[in-house]
Amino acid sequence: MNKEYTSLGLMSGTSGDGVDASIILSDGNTKFEVIKDKYFEYDNDMYCNIHSLKEKIQNTKDLEKLNKELKELERNITLFHAKIFKELNEKNNIEIIGFHGQTILHSPQNKISKQIGDGQLLSQLVKKDIVYDFRQNDIENGGEGAPLTPIFHEMITVQKKIDLPLCILNIGGISNVSIIKKKKPGSVSLISRDIGPGNCLIDSWIRKNSEKKFDLDGLLAERGNKNEIILEQAIDLFSNRPNQNSFSLDVNDFDVSFARGLSLEDGASTLTDFTAKLIGEGLEQLFLEKNVMISKILICGGGRKNQFLIKKIKENLSHNIIIQSIDNYGINGDFVESQAFAFLAVRSIKQLPISYPETTGCSSPTTGGKIIYFR
Repeated sequence: MNKEYTSLGLMSGTSGDGVDASIILSDGNTKFEVIKDKYFEYDNDMYCNIHSLKEKIQNTKDLEKLNKELKELERNITLFHAKIFKELNEKNNIEIIGFHGQTILHSPQNKISKQIGDGQLLSQLVKKDIVYDFRQNDIENGGEGAPLTPIFHEMITVQKKIDLPLCILNIGGISNVSIIKKKKPGSVSLISRDIGPGNCLIDSWIRKNSEKKFDLDGLLAERGNKNEIILEQAIDLFSNRPNQNSFSLDVNDFDVSFARGLSLEDGASTLTDFTAKLIGEGLEQLFLEKNVMISKILICGGGRKNQFLIKKIKENLSHNIIIQSIDNYGINGDFVESQAFAFLAVRSIKQLPISYPETTGCSSPTTGGKIIYFR
């Protein structure tokens, strides 16, 4: 059980702009070493095709009608991932690959979490064992298929000897949180949820209303003025949504239409305030619900670089909590998720759980990931 694997994690998030790749050496338990992290950007055609297809899916919800487009994009995405492997494997003897794929639809209420990426084809191209489709087993076991990174977050706290209780907040397209606290000597409890939008609304607004892909450092939002009336209406609408006890959220649970008519800067400001309020209030509610006193939050994901967003999140926390970047602990906050899926691939190969009742709502600790053994 203590065998260590050199594992490559490949993660393409909701921004759909490229792939984060991380090579790690791990036993899937407490031994973990980062060998290399690198980002590979999609070309403009791939980026546009991903977002165009996601928009069509949001409008139709019928994947069958889009099967031809899905298959073509899936093949292109898989070929792109194979090229990444070939570049990174030149100096590293990669044994297994954790292939997340590109999420195009996540609807746990309908027991669907669809990531495109052909594990069988990738295995043939790179001649390695592949772990992919990480979420389906959890969904079939009563869970919501997300978030899956908490077990990796827990391992980080052990390896880095970080004092507990601790909250790790990942601000990707969606914001998710892991709370790690001591249960009894030698063991911890793990609580996790998606708590609101992350970068998805702000990025979507910027893409629709400018030539940029995101609001660098939150400078556009900082220059704008939030629209209080629109903001309050949007918050009320979200507060009264169905499925409020859901463990996971999807970017399709949110849209920027409520900011329509605002200037680029005012829209960015309003959406940043909306995002920060949902994150701040979501954290406070979870701390209260789980009766845990948190004094420190570590932030990872692209959203940690948006200083205006972080400032607004702090304003929505009722007590004095220290917010730090996870980078302060020698962990590259851009690659936590790709490292996590490299780690989860090792756990999958060893048939260890990757999700738990308190992280996804599954009925019991659940292994995950379909495994393609190359022979």
